[in-house]
Amino acid sequence: MEFSILGPVEASVGGTDIPLDGTKQRTTLAALLLAHGHMVTDDRLSALLWGWEPPATMSAQIYTYISRLRKRLGPGIRLERRGPGYWLDIGRSGFDWAEFERLAGTGTRALTDGRFEQAARDLRDALALWSAPALSNTTDYLGEIELPRLEEAYMAALESRIEADLAMGSHTALVAELTPLVARHPLRERLRAQLMTALYRSDRQAEALAVYRAGRHTLREELGIDPGRSLRTVHDAILTGELTGPAAATAVLSSSSRSWNGLVPAMLPPDVTDFHGREEQLAEVTALLRPHTAGPHRAVITGMPGIGKSALAVHAAQLNRDHFPDAQLYVDLRDAQGRPKNPYEVLGWFLHALGTAEADLPASLDERSQLYRSRLAGLRALVVLDNAQDDRQTRPLLPGGRLCRTIITGRSPLGGLEGIRLVHLGLPEQGEAIGLLSRLVGATRVSAEPEAALRIVELCDRLPLALRVAATRLAANPRWPLSRLLGRLVREEHRLNELRLGGLDLRASLRPGYDALDETSRQAFHGLALGCSAELNAREASGALGLCEERAEELLEALADARLIEVSGVGTDERLHYRFLSLVRLFAQEQGHVSPSRVPPRRSRDLRRPSCP
Repeated sequence: MEFSILGPVEASVGGTDIPLDGTKQRTTLAALLLAHGHMVTDDRLSALLWGWEPPATMSAQIYTYISRLRKRLGPGIRLERRGPGYWLDIGRSGFDWAEFERLAGTGTRALTDGRFEQAARDLRDALALWSAPALSNTTDYLGEIELPRLEEAYMAALESRIEADLAMGSHTALVAELTPLVARHPLRERLRAQLMTALYRSDRQAEALAVYRAGRHTLREELGIDPGRSLRTVHDAILTGELTGPAAATAVLSSSSRSWNGLVPAMLPPDVTDFHGREEQLAEVTALLRPHTAGPHRAVITGMPGIGKSALAVHAAQLNRDHFPDAQLYVDLRDAQGRPKNPYEVLGWFLHALGTAEADLPASLDERSQLYRSRLAGLRALVVLDNAQDDRQTRPLLPGGRLCRTIITGRSPLGGLEGIRLVHLGLPEQGEAIGLLSRLVGATRVSAEPEAALRIVELCDRLPLALRVAATRLAANPRWPLSRLLGRLVREEHRLNELRLGGLDLRASLRPGYDALDETSRQAFHGLALGCSAELNAREASGALGLCEERAEELLEALADARLIEVSGVGTDERLHYRFLSLVRLFAQEQGHVSPSRVPPRRSRDLRRPSCP
């Protein structure tokens, strides 16, 4: 679900608007969203809805607005009565104001660190979230209280983005943008200083000084004060000719575009030459990549961390690369720290590879996406998007041409994307896992110690990444019998350390899913790993966590969505049964050694919902 307040207040699912009943209901929703998970009292809601003269039926009307909102938003959103007010938890739903704050924060930090290109991108993306005056279809009372801080945040981000552009030498283009901005905001001294700087660097010194004089007159006439130190410093530097040039050299920015000159993009990683098994899934992906295939042209390969999603995607792409002579584009959508990459930046790389010079790159995400699709129109191109986080990251990177094909991998099934074929990877069967080990280590060594090989496969949970690390250790030590590695894997306290070698690291593959959890789900993850068996249901989780079954089921679903546990079936009691893989359970136990049921009372209560009996 997506929530928007930076324009009209709206809620939508999959691009379809959820009907909201007029100004008052939208005001109620906006007030709850802006509370960021804190309770909003009845008195505050009343003031935001009716000002100082609420109707006698105030409480009944607020109850009605809340009740209708609850029905409109559905069961995935928690809207509850708490004490003298109401509390809203949108979970992992999108919220444009929260995304604005995140992007503005990272952009401002990048600006402070001197990473001007990154700062400009993040701040431009943040500003692009504003589609019209914020809160435009709510009451004037809400606007009077909340709009000033929202608009100040917008102006601060705008000034920082201009600062980044100035640092990269865009002063000539900025003069046209800054001139009307200063006219609309004559008291903002930072904007005025930026206009003076842009004019001076454009060889318009006299006009820069005139802008200063106009500002000094305005400040004296309206506020009775002189310009501040920063504005005076820019003025003095212009008079003495000491105002410095751009902080970043623009020549560096264009170097990347030259490196692709005349090349057809062939970005696919090397093929997985020891790929084994997955015949059914490989055939399914390959069928989508064939020319003139009817139906979906996008495969989404999903499954738990370490299950082999990337290996399947790359192998299928390499087997079919001859069908795509015009371009083969690839990107890992996670950075080295496991954080999601910005699609704005990824589109810059793709457009460079497709022949777009740095100077011709559009300034907004939407424009880049449109140019990217235009570049690929009519081309036989393959795009592989590895380790996608969600729909919002992936959608701008999807090609639109009928000759293009896309392979996406990720823990999430990305159900919000249109025209996809979902390919789910589960654990391989025991025979397939033994076959993978034999292929990696050698059939002779495996057949010499079949029981040890079988035990290694089970201690690795038949997880392809874990098996690959184990096999790599054996291949690096050809004199080791399999029983030696088995002895090291049997010790639970060292098992995850044994399953880390070079760039292969089981812990690292599990970390992004864990980091994406909220604190409550992390506590539950720890507690269930310590207090339950590998197979569990909501009733058993309820006892371990000290929660009602409904809340325990929600936490189990959150962990299953993060692919940290899996649904193993339905019991005779018609309850869903879940399963911890032993390696994931060891990882969970490492993250914290105190279960939620044993933590001090205040933290234990944090897991509970008031609606639980």
